[in-house]
Amino acid sequence: MQFRDLDLAEDAFSAACEAALREEAPIRDPAAWAFVAARRRALDALRRAAREARALSAQPEADGMGDVIAFPEPIPDDRLRLLFTCCHPALAAEARIALALRVICGVSVARIARAFLATEPAMYQRITRAKAKIRAARIPFETPPPGEWGTRVGGVLETLETALGIAYRDAAGEGETEGLAPEVERLAALLAELMPDEAEAHGLLSLVLLVRSREGARVDGKGTMVPLSQQDVTLWNARRIEAGRAALDRATALRQPGPLQTLATIHLAHAMRWSRGRTDWTAVLRLYDMLLAMRPTPVVAINRAVALSRARQPEDGLAVLDELDAERLADFLPFHAARADLLARVGRRKQARAAYEAALALAPEAAEARFLAAQLAALPD
Repeated sequence: MQFRDLDLAEDAFSAACEAALREEAPIRDPAAWAFVAARRRALDALRRAAREARALSAQPEADGMGDVIAFPEPIPDDRLRLLFTCCHPALAAEARIALALRVICGVSVARIARAFLATEPAMYQRITRAKAKIRAARIPFETPPPGEWGTRVGGVLETLETALGIAYRDAAGEGETEGLAPEVERLAALLAELMPDEAEAHGLLSLVLLVRSREGARVDGKGTMVPLSQQDVTLWNARRIEAGRAALDRATALRQPGPLQTLATIHLAHAMRWSRGRTDWTAVLRLYDMLLAMRPTPVVAINRAVALSRARQPEDGLAVLDELDAERLADFLPFHAARADLLARVGRRKQARAAYEAALALAPEAAEARFLAAQLAALPD
């Protein structure tokens, strides 16, 4: 951050991580160790570059440290500052979110590509072009002043929401995504505290809390994913549900409706099964209608189709899925999984089998793969 050079920061951090792997003694705080080590390497690189420049220009020596002095920051967290920095309005919305997910959250390009319904090579190109634009346009890689937060907070919110979605896809929370959901919650809480009058910041915090309230019920004893409608509500975290409701109340009190608040309300409607014993699918469908008007995306349309199938008939939801662009969604696993379930429910077993096989061919996470394989095996011949 303080060096105003994204590539320098990435190179220094990579070198620090390599150095950590060579350390023989246990590192008590790996994150702090890596930060300090990366900062030292970046400073060394800047000093080296300054010495080379002085030698070439034969100018009197200067200390070369004016650009790297740390000043007090109004955003009290390194990673949150980096999110605001990456979400520069000069970059295309999708590019800055992808850049932030890759550089700051450490999400693989493959996972980012799946989140945006894009191919991995295409996503690599977008991230590379974003970095090139930062260099070519001399976009300062620095924390924006408070007056510019309003133009960037939307990108920060979208980045954190996308990171939550990536974490949520791995029901077991293992491997690369381990620790991602807790970090999103931490940053969402900081953002809501930093911008108390930003309704969507509270909406995001509510969404994260409600999603995470179900973590204990998402995988069974055999490591198989358990769908939301089949989860044991006694395993849900009541404290998180109430905290999510409180955050949503703070958001709605500001009278600034938005998609994150609507999405949080959908998850709260599901959470009410914890106390009421049932899900009000009619209310969920009505909320998805609102969300689709705000976000007319295939992802929302698929979720709305599932809600429609529950509120009315499976055939109604299937008809909506059949109207979507199947070619664009060919590599989108939730589309095939939703179709497979609805096809099975209406008795079209051959087509359901093909849809389950298409979903499994897209390399789902281990817990979801076990669930899909079990559903496929359970289909009558």
